[in-house]
Amino acid sequence: KALGEDPDREGLVKTPKRVADSFVFLTSGYTTNLQEIVNGAVFEEEHDNMVIVKDIDLFSLCEHHMIPFYGKVHIGYIPNGKVIGLSKLARISEMYSRRLQVQERLTTQIAKAVNEAVQPAGVGVIIEAKHMCMSMRGAQKTSAYTTTSAMLGVFREDVRTRTEFLDLVRHQPSR
Repeated sequence: KALGEDPDREGLVKTPKRVADSFVFLTSGYTTNLQEIVNGAVFEEEHDNMVIVKDIDLFSLCEHHMIPFYGKVHIGYIPNGKVIGLSKLARISEMYSRRLQVQERLTTQIAKAVNEAVQPAGVGVIIEAKHMCMSMRGAQKTSAYTTTSAMLGVFREDVRTRTEFLDLVRHQPSR
């Protein structure tokens, strides 16, 4: 009613329940934890070169406006005797993105979770996202993207490792 709508109109009658169900799903990351997500999918392996999964779809809610932001996350790590199932990197991203978030914290949480799960020599995470709170309201800048990064271990300490990661994330595979 405060919006000037009729809450008894056919299309709106079930809207409150649909919105509540939607928010339960969109914040379901609070009810999962890293151990459940990884589920034992860490394996002894002597591979010691960079592993990257990039262009992982990401959807989250801005904690300031509860409006979506979406984009891509790129995760790289250098194994230190163990590797993680590749799908687990996407699931870790999903667990943290299904919470009320700011992109800066989300980037760091993903990096720290991968670091905890695999204890690699280093981890790099980059998120490139479009914030609907910036597009639909406020500044109303529809083409702006926000890029954040978190670098741990050798990704932070060694410029060559960081550069290799950034170059590989930018590289477009032939399709």
